[in-house]
Amino acid sequence: MKLVFILGDAAVGKMTVGQELMKITDLRLFHNHMTIEPVVEIFGRYDGKTISEMRELIFRNFAASENYGMIFTMMMDFDLPSDWTYLEHIKAIFVPYKTEFYYVELIAPQDIRLQRNITENRLRHKASKRDIKTSNQRLIHDDEHHRCVSYEGEITFENYIRIENADKDPDEVARMIQKAFEL
Repeated sequence: MKLVFILGDAAVGKMTVGQELMKITDLRLFHNHMTIEPVVEIFGRYDGKTISEMRELIFRNFAASENYGMIFTMMMDFDLPSDWTYLEHIKAIFVPYKTEFYYVELIAPQDIRLQRNITENRLRHKASKRDIKTSNQRLIHDDEHHRCVSYEGEITFENYIRIENADKDPDEVARMIQKAFEL
C-alpha cells in the first residue's frame, strides 16, 4: 500500500494535482472536500466531528483493502501541533498494512492561489467555495493567521518533495511526483 499526502495552502492545487496523479497511477484520490461537502450539505454547516469520523472510516477500510494506494490532500498549518498529530494519526492507521508514505508540499503565492480559487474544476468539486467573495476572504484570512508553507528544511520525512507549482500545469506536477517516488 502507498499513501501520498499532498499538503499545501488553500487553492494551491492539491486536489487538481491529485486528480492528475490518479490518472497516471493506480492511486485513488481522497481530497479533503470529499468529506467536507456532503457534511456541509446535510448539516447546513461545517461539522468537524462528523467529517473526522467519516475520514476515519474511509482510512480504516481503505488501508485494509487490496488497493494499490491513496492520495490524500490536506491543508496543514505547520505551527499547529494538532495538524502534525493528525498526520501521524492517519499514518498509524496504515502502518499495520506495510504502507509506504510519501509527502508532497505544493507552494504558490497568494495572487496565483486567488486565481485558482475560482477555477471551474475547483468550484465543481467544492460547493462551499462557490461564494467567491467569502472564499477569497477566508483564503486571505488563513494566510494571515496560519503558516501553511513549511520552512526550508523543516520537513524531514523520508520521501518528501516540495514543489513550487505557480508556473506549472497540474499534469506536469503529477508527472514530477510520479517520477520522484516511482509510483
